[in-house]
Amino acid sequence: MIGIDWGTSSFRAFRIVDAGVTDRIASAFGIMQIAENGFEAHLRQAIGPWLAAGETRILMSGMIGSRQGWVEAAYLPCPADTASIAEALTQVPFCGCDLRIVPGLCGTDTVGTPEVMRGEETQIIGAGATGIVCLPGSHSKWVRVSACGRIEGFETIMSGEIFAALRKQTILGRMMPEAPHDNAAFDRGVARSGEPGHLLHHLFGVRALGLFDRLAPEQSASYLSGLLIGHEVRAYLLPGAPGSAHVTLLGSENLCALYTRAIIHCGGTASTGPADAAASGLALIGSMTRWT
Repeated sequence: MIGIDWGTSSFRAFRIVDAGVTDRIASAFGIMQIAENGFEAHLRQAIGPWLAAGETRILMSGMIGSRQGWVEAAYLPCPADTASIAEALTQVPFCGCDLRIVPGLCGTDTVGTPEVMRGEETQIIGAGATGIVCLPGSHSKWVRVSACGRIEGFETIMSGEIFAALRKQTILGRMMPEAPHDNAAFDRGVARSGEPGHLLHHLFGVRALGLFDRLAPEQSASYLSGLLIGHEVRAYLLPGAPGSAHVTLLGSENLCALYTRAIIHCGGTASTGPADAAASGLALIGSMTRWT
């Protein structure tokens, strides 16, 4: 089987034999880099050698199944497990192969506002984690997974995108030169997130501290990062249970390191899941799929 993790800005393909990855391809050709109606041609070019070698089953997940992707795959409501996801795949015409797309998941927050994810569900399945799972990124996901591996619900936090916007498009960014990450400044931001005051008030403090030389310009971005991640962690790290909340992190090494640091500071514990969680998830879903 061929597994494809096709997101907004990246493309990853895995040749999977007996649940193990035997070959892989990665590129920056996410769905936003593909011309309209160009998905099939790009896929055939990327995995041509595997098709020539006899592969006839392809399973894709991620934004390729979004409204901006190849074919929109309907969202599957939570709670959802591997079996229910495997039953809800969307088939895509692709001469010579049985090609399917994993559905995204949907749910609501505590007051009924809709929540959606695409691609993260496959990573969660592949990681085999339970309890609280966090997938940090532009739109971080905090996911609740039952002991039996069922995804019960989740919420999305735009910390990554807000950090980028604040750096590029606000007055705060004018005080932030490019500089190496500063752990001490990051920790200071996390600590500030636990003090009285709204996040928006804390954000203005980034500028005020700089004006009074209490925060060096080269520390500002790290401080801002700690402030945003600190507020995020405090909101979703099982409030009221410091020291007992464990979070499994799935994502890039650098981001997971920052979130681990913030989680420990806020009284929790963290571990990082496997790097190949997406491939493992595709393999598990594929093993439960009724292929033609």
